[in-house]
Amino acid sequence: IIMAFDECPPYPAEKKYVKDSMDLTHRWLDRCAAMFNEIDQAYGYRQLLGPIIQGGSYADLRKHSAEYISEHDSIVYAIGGLSVGEPHEIMYEMTEICCNILPNDRARYLMGVGTPVNILEAVSMGVDMFDCVLPTRNARHGLLYTMEGVINIRNKKWEDDFSPIDPSSKLEADRNYSKAYLRHLFMAKELLGPQIASLHNLHFYMKLLTQARKEIIKGTFYHWKEELRQKLINRL
Repeated sequence: IIMAFDECPPYPAEKKYVKDSMDLTHRWLDRCAAMFNEIDQAYGYRQLLGPIIQGGSYADLRKHSAEYISEHDSIVYAIGGLSVGEPHEIMYEMTEICCNILPNDRARYLMGVGTPVNILEAVSMGVDMFDCVLPTRNARHGLLYTMEGVINIRNKKWEDDFSPIDPSSKLEADRNYSKAYLRHLFMAKELLGPQIASLHNLHFYMKLLTQARKEIIKGTFYHWKEELRQKLINRL
């Protein structure tokens, strides 16, 4: 997947700047699409070009951008320019505007998002794909995501907790290493600590989305999401 060029404006930003940025993104998309068609033939196999919606936190610009990029035939459409400091409510509002316009039979990719709760809320709006540094970045600071909430493994309360990091996990590191041992690694500044935490968080995200898919298929996603939502933001 090749993403088209875009400019991601900061939050907050004046509407004129955001509109100019969006227009630039659209012009770049047209040029990318023209070049992509030539390259696609040159390589001899199919690649994917992903257009990116911009428009900041302005609903009318978001609507216009989503409509504009939908005119470009693609397997995947990206929603960009969010998770740049705006409140979650605005992020959800802009995401929903875009998802209501994008084709239902094409993949929707929300760029740079996010926390487990952010992801589940976006899934409920019809988003299919995500990318984010959060699982590994927070892991390096000792924050572990679980189905019961967020663990700060640096806290003293885990110093003598010799229970597995997550006994129900399929990840070997979760079952074989204790919370106390992981905390010790962080306090001793051993690189193995952030490595184990990163493995844990990545595995958790995959497990969360695998379960979300099952709940969607069963038709129980919304009930499951709402039950899980409060747990996920707990500080353990």
